[in-house]
Amino acid sequence: MTKKKKTKRKAPGLDSSVQHGFHLMAKPAGPRCNLNCNYCFYLEKRPFFPQSDFRMSDEVLEAYTREYIASQPGPSVEFAWQGGEPTLMGINFFRRALDLQRKYSLGKEISNALQTNGTLLNESWCDFLARNNFLVGLSMDGPPTFHDRYRLDKTGRPTHETVLRSLKMMQQYGVETNVIVSVNKESSRHPLEVYRFLREHGVRFIQFIPIVEREADSEAERLGLALAAPPSLNREEKTSRVTEWSVEPQQYGEFLIRIFQEWVKNDVGSIFVMNFEWTLGAWARVPAGVCYLSPRCGSNLIIEHNGDIFSCDHFVYPAYRLGNILADDLREMVLSKQQIAFGASKETELPEYCRSCDVLFACRGGCPKQRFARSPDGEPGLNYLCTGFKNFYNHVNPYMKHMVNLIHKGIPVKKIMETADELAVSE
Repeated sequence: MTKKKKTKRKAPGLDSSVQHGFHLMAKPAGPRCNLNCNYCFYLEKRPFFPQSDFRMSDEVLEAYTREYIASQPGPSVEFAWQGGEPTLMGINFFRRALDLQRKYSLGKEISNALQTNGTLLNESWCDFLARNNFLVGLSMDGPPTFHDRYRLDKTGRPTHETVLRSLKMMQQYGVETNVIVSVNKESSRHPLEVYRFLREHGVRFIQFIPIVEREADSEAERLGLALAAPPSLNREEKTSRVTEWSVEPQQYGEFLIRIFQEWVKNDVGSIFVMNFEWTLGAWARVPAGVCYLSPRCGSNLIIEHNGDIFSCDHFVYPAYRLGNILADDLREMVLSKQQIAFGASKETELPEYCRSCDVLFACRGGCPKQRFARSPDGEPGLNYLCTGFKNFYNHVNPYMKHMVNLIHKGIPVKKIMETADELAVSE
């Protein structure tokens, strides 16, 4: 097929989110974890930090806290702690973090979010998290059949029983919790089994994350990695195969569709599936609720345990290192030409196939990490999950329009459950 010439858009300047604020998520334990999940893209990054003890020092913690708060123009600042496994740092580390947040708060409202595999939580942790109003993202891939397929500890033992016990404990202590579900090739074939399991166990906030990784390419092999680095959107490259656990595009779309149909008939207003909330936001034409659905990237960065700043969680590679919190000015790193170009390329390097797509306003080309496929006319830079996204967005279109109508009329969105069957027939 004849390949169309790509028309690049001029980057007009900074994304407004970068101009007015940015998010800097911390990895205090770096790629250190007590689990050995098969599909994890991050554990293999340990060689990037030779001779490291993988613990954020008090010096880095203080600099991060001080500079991050000072750099935010708004009245509130959210600290997010991820890994690896951040609870390996122990409760006292987070007590120090809270003390420093109070010290450098500048009168701003400070909040904290923690993402964890849940295996190290106990009553002391739950009491601490509840008392200090942490929002906890708990990784759980549904029932044991799917969770224990890939989420194993270092000795190869399953972890589901421990994680479920932690979920129940957090619920008892009143910890605000959402469950983060990694959707892989196997679990994607059983959407209702995954969704209903979470519902039966009292989970009210759910986020589905598609697992998409590629086998090592030449760049990954040069870096000593088993998984391919993200594609460069502004140049062509040889595409490597996806891993055996990666979700298939059409199956991921069907996974979302089937859960949506269950949710829209029974659970609107009582269970919040973030993927559907973000979709409704797109139809309501409000700013995207998550980075990969934004027109541009660049305003969600990472600080590593040693103070290194990287462009994005999925781009923790030497080429995307912007500097170090102990040696460089945080605001200057965020506003650097390197970071601006990184963020703008998500939009400027969109294939023509995407630019003419009816649902571009919703998906915005998806995460750049997954844009290694080719469009039907052979143009590079298409999101691997494109067909799944399109199927899902086209399916939910009448429902989203109806919900936006309800919002404009001041009617609770949950009223859609009364007409969900009629909308299904009218598709």
